[in-house]
Amino acid sequence: MASIIPALDLRPVPSEPVPSALPSNIEAEQALLGILLYDNAAYERLTDRLGGSHFYEPFHARLFAALETHIRKGQLAEPILIAEEFKRDPAFEEMGGLRYLADLVDRAPPAANAGDYARVIYDLALRRELIRIGGETTADAQAGDPDRSARDMIESAEQRLYSLAESGTSSTGFVGFADALRGAVEMAAEAFSRDGGLAGLSTGLIDLDQKLGGLHPSDLLILAGRPSMGKTALATNIAYNVARHYAWEPQPDGSRKTVNGGVVAFFSLEMSAEQLAMRILADASGVSSDRLRKGEIDASEFGRVRDAAMEIQESPLFIDATGGLSISKLTARSRRLKRSTGLDLIVVDYLQLVTAGEGSKSDNRVQEVSQITMGLKSLAKELGVPVLALSQLSRQVENREDKKPQLSDLRESGSIEQDADAVMFVYRESYYLGRAEPDTADSVKHMEWQEKMDRVAGMAEVIIGKQRHGPIGTVRLSFHEDTTKFGNLARDGRFEIR
Repeated sequence: MASIIPALDLRPVPSEPVPSALPSNIEAEQALLGILLYDNAAYERLTDRLGGSHFYEPFHARLFAALETHIRKGQLAEPILIAEEFKRDPAFEEMGGLRYLADLVDRAPPAANAGDYARVIYDLALRRELIRIGGETTADAQAGDPDRSARDMIESAEQRLYSLAESGTSSTGFVGFADALRGAVEMAAEAFSRDGGLAGLSTGLIDLDQKLGGLHPSDLLILAGRPSMGKTALATNIAYNVARHYAWEPQPDGSRKTVNGGVVAFFSLEMSAEQLAMRILADASGVSSDRLRKGEIDASEFGRVRDAAMEIQESPLFIDATGGLSISKLTARSRRLKRSTGLDLIVVDYLQLVTAGEGSKSDNRVQEVSQITMGLKSLAKELGVPVLALSQLSRQVENREDKKPQLSDLRESGSIEQDADAVMFVYRESYYLGRAEPDTADSVKHMEWQEKMDRVAGMAEVIIGKQRHGPIGTVRLSFHEDTTKFGNLARDGRFEIR
């Protein structure tokens, strides 16, 4: 008779997966530290990217940092002197104290191999960070937070990966004063080597460059104005001037170093890419943008337009005309361009059209603008490029007799004024004066009006209302209404920088 007892399943029950150890090589760390303790000069063979944070063993991280400090100061870094710094470090005593340092020196491989050990340590540190970022991304995706879309999570992961690729760590944390001071001296030396030239990117407008010293990396600059003042035109002029003068030189590691002009990202949230290109084409060809759009040009003007298009088409000016772009998407796209092509200037037209993002629940527009300006300032610092953001002014300007704008006229002004390194206003007196034309029947008043119009026609002012690194004041520029082109005024006694 067949048995009714079910057969037992004798296969082993699968156990929970044991997490594998994080990638590390303690022996390589010991070898490198032993080399440095034996021969301090080997430090010069190490990659600049290697830091204490890249060591897996915490005590090794502290030991490398101590060695680095001694060597950079020109002090001898050997076991007896270094041991003094770790007398109260429990880990140092657990590892054997001075005997441990002496063993590192005794077993140190040839100093010529220091670079190879450093590369192994750095690569393993990046792998550990990749595992950590992957784990955080997985946890975020599985959490199913209703306030965060999948796209937001992708951009967050992309930000962490970008930071890792750029700096070798997911976040920079504290920077020692010696490191910050060294960077400041390098900036000063670079400016000095230009023999009084600009420290930042040239706008192509001499007097404006003189006031600002050019557009400096990591600065957030606000360019504000009422509608029809020409703020988009001025931003376009600056972007085109930077892009068309772009020049670079190759570096030993295969990267490119910008030596003039730069790669420009232009986020046009108001105008289409074609409209923006039309303005630049009018600027380059000298043909009215209005007539270009309507097709009211002759054969010779079309020839100028064609020649200008051939000349400027290779300029590294990238336009993103996505409407309602969020600050997170703007940041992610800037990072991609920086990684793939390079990036030297970001222009945002304009600030109030950027959104805080899908995850933002704030009903307060001032708070949203505060998030956006903070995001733009963080982006400028992270990528090391200037960000030129355009901004609208409130209508209270129109209610004053003196129409010249001031800081309090900025719409949602608190955060904009606070976060910006420089705030500039575009002002054209001819715009307001032209709309106040008196009746021709009163010949005296009309003649006075005409004299004023003749005096201010073709002129514009850029009022610098705030500047962290230099003086405030007014810069006068020429303005050609047909081509919406700003230019330099002749340097005579009439028009001086105040």
